[in-house]
Amino acid sequence: MKNIYSNVACGGMDVHYKFSAVTFRDEAGRVVRRERLEHPQRGQLREHLNRWPKGLPMVLEASFGWGWLSDLLSEAGLEPHLSNCYKLEQMRKARGWVKTNKKDADMLSLLPFEKTDWWKVWRAPLQVRNRREQMRFRGDMVGLQTKVKSRIHAIFHRHGIFHEFSDLFGCLGRKFLVELCLHNPTNLSPQALLALRGQVKLLDHLRRQLADVARILHKQLVKTPLTMRLKKIDGIGLILAHVLTSEIGRIERFRNHKALASYSLLAPRAVDTGQDDPRHSPLGRHLGFRGNRTLKWAFIEAAHGAVRSGGRWRAVFDRVTNGGRKDRSRGYIKVARELVKVVYVVWSKGLNYQPFPPARPGSDKKKKNKKISRSGTGQLLHPMVHALPA
Repeated sequence: MKNIYSNVACGGMDVHYKFSAVTFRDEAGRVVRRERLEHPQRGQLREHLNRWPKGLPMVLEASFGWGWLSDLLSEAGLEPHLSNCYKLEQMRKARGWVKTNKKDADMLSLLPFEKTDWWKVWRAPLQVRNRREQMRFRGDMVGLQTKVKSRIHAIFHRHGIFHEFSDLFGCLGRKFLVELCLHNPTNLSPQALLALRGQVKLLDHLRRQLADVARILHKQLVKTPLTMRLKKIDGIGLILAHVLTSEIGRIERFRNHKALASYSLLAPRAVDTGQDDPRHSPLGRHLGFRGNRTLKWAFIEAAHGAVRSGGRWRAVFDRVTNGGRKDRSRGYIKVARELVKVVYVVWSKGLNYQPFPPARPGSDKKKKNKKISRSGTGQLLHPMVHALPA
């Protein structure tokens, strides 16, 4: 078996749910072997991977389900690398290749021969992925809870049920819902009452589940110096601090806060051509859709909390939304974008958060109180007056 892989230099794997198509190339870039790996038999899969040369670079797409297979490759002494699936798609279109398992594996095996690593993305270690799994589960539960609340509000709208509670799901609002489900004082139809009772029971179950998850998280979450610094930022608590650290992973992989904002889907993009009109915003401006959606959710959640805290964040929100009277979603996006900048600085430079940024190096606020001299003359700057005639 060793002679089969004697001249193999690198490989590419087109990963699917139950199998993978593999292409091996030699140092000259020629295809020397193709294989098909079956995933369900984990023991046989490990034995097959152990036959491959140790330290062999293997390229996978950073699509769904790469984590467990890349861990197996690492256990077998191989070097897994992840490629950007969107860039790979554009590469396929530029070459005019059809999309097949064989072609995808061939194209992935060509990437190690590129002069630069334009195709490579960060491979999150197992510890980071486990934290993401835990935090994303909680986020999914919160999303389900929001959907159930919206369905209850929809039942009220459809059947003309009115209330005066600012929060229908607060203490008094919950009593109103229980009374409505038990005694039906508004004479709801049996079908509508059945739907309302089901939604309320589902909401109760989700709340208990969220409470259990919160207790587990508060016991398991480690209060590192980084999470404690992030926790002090307005709108970011302990849970969101761990969401940010798990989703970002390493701040060094972003060259600046703009790259982090783009990855978090909070960098507005424009699609227009021709001469810009300074009187209007760029045409087609929208947020990106290829990035980390969990990070976007986390920063938007933090923006809501920061706006409620008031101060500079409320001022930013009011300036964009005309005091909260229009474009509120755009205002929260603006605050979230500013929070991205703060998180990047706090994390990358190891600084503590300050509500107001410190003065730039070299600036002296005391100079504002001094009289400014005329440049190059040393004389005090004062209004000029006409000389009186002798």
